[in-house]
Amino acid sequence: MAANVGTVAELVGSSEQLILPEWIDLQKKAGSLNTGRITENELVSQSREFLHLLRDGLAKGGSDASNPAYGPAKQLLADVSRSRALQGFSPSETATFVFSLKQPLFNTLNRNSTLSPAQAAELTWSVTLLLDELGLFTLEVFQKSREEVIVRQQREIAELSTPVVKLWDGILALPLIGTLDSQRTQVVMENLLQTIVDSEAAIAIIDITGVPTVDTLTAQHLLKTVAAARLMGADCIVSGIRPQIAQTMVHLGVELNVVSKATLADALAVALERTGRAVTKQKRQAASEQTKTPAEKGQ
Repeated sequence: MAANVGTVAELVGSSEQLILPEWIDLQKKAGSLNTGRITENELVSQSREFLHLLRDGLAKGGSDASNPAYGPAKQLLADVSRSRALQGFSPSETATFVFSLKQPLFNTLNRNSTLSPAQAAELTWSVTLLLDELGLFTLEVFQKSREEVIVRQQREIAELSTPVVKLWDGILALPLIGTLDSQRTQVVMENLLQTIVDSEAAIAIIDITGVPTVDTLTAQHLLKTVAAARLMGADCIVSGIRPQIAQTMVHLGVELNVVSKATLADALAVALERTGRAVTKQKRQAASEQTKTPAEKGQ
């Protein structure tokens, strides 16, 4: 069998000028270039390099894809899978890079008159198993890369959706939007605590107007955030308690044990009062008197 597979390696080397155009044409028909994510030159370069590495693997490692001789070929497939995952290719579009090579290789084996039908069938089966293993390897790397991209995007979205805003000297606001889970709670606490340290804030307002529901688990996450802020020397006020949320929390028996207000404006008023400040409405008459000129005032 080793000699037979070596024959395949020789055929790949000698028939590259036939295999490569046919393989690239099949990839084009499958839509590899339709999205515009890669150029035809990139596709040709990747295909030619993989064909050379596959030939070396066949010559040195036979049809065993786990053989170290296939290391360079697998590395190239991993690089292609990662780049296509980042470029937005689908799993099937990525797997086509390997699986579409089957037909050109089968045609090459069938064109070789020195092989008997039994030998051609045996080699075809060996090549099929080999490309299947390499194709599955490509899909595994692609899936792992996509998961890494999704996790990174979720982390970035979580960070963007938990901004800490400075409302006044010593007063911070943390508007929460969406579901508050364990992972996001960690991001919330890190952002809030770091901002408390940087701004030396005394009060932090946690606004949950944008949180759709508050259950026992969400309340626990809020309490963790409040406790962490207190350890840093900042008092917390929870705002955005809507009637529906209040009723739900009563039914669940959830107690926040923290000052809560219906609106952010109410929470800010409490925060200003605690810091010895107040917002007053300027009288219109006094304001108009201040804008008059001395001559107007003497009239």
